[in-house]
Parts: sequence; structure tokens; C-alpha cells
Amino acid sequence: MSIAKNIYLADLYDLYYRFLTPKQQQYFADYYLGDLSLAEIAANYELSRNAIFDQIKHAENKLLECEEKLHLYQKMQKIEQLEFSNKQQVLDILKE
Repeated sequence: MSIAKNIYLADLYDLYYRFLTPKQQQYFADYYLGDLSLAEIAANYELSRNAIFDQIKHAENKLLECEEKLHLYQKMQKIEQLEFSNKQQVLDILKE
């Protein structure tokens, strides 16, 4: 998997982790944020590597589905591309 996709999924996780089950949150965070292998995570939770893989895939799909519906990542990217004065206006509006 590419580094860009890993970063994208980690960013989606920051936005949408609340939509995942607590176990999916743990496994996803261990894999993408903690940089643990599937085997290491499986050993830590005393589960099979395949069970961890399935849960992480379900989490990835859920995060992608959330972005498809809500577009928060896409909106954040647009805000990041604005000039500072415009960006500050948008941020001020979002804080209201």
C-alpha cells in the first residue's frame, strides 16, 4: 500500500473514527498510527491475523463510506488551499 493512501486513511480516521466500533478503532490505530504488523496486533489481542485483517478492512471501508457521504476531508483540502486571509475567514465561520 502506498504511503499516500496510508496518510489519507489516517486523515480519514481523524475525522470519522467515531463511526467505527471500539475494536475497529484499536486495530486501525495500531496498524496505521502505531505501525504494528497484522501479526503483532493479532498477538496483542490473541486473535488470528485474518480476524485483524478483516476488522481493519471493514474500518477502512467505513471511513471511505463516511467521506463519500460527508466530504469533510475534501472540504478541508479546499480550505487548506485558500490564501491565508480567506482561510482565516473560513476558520472563523467554522468556529461560530
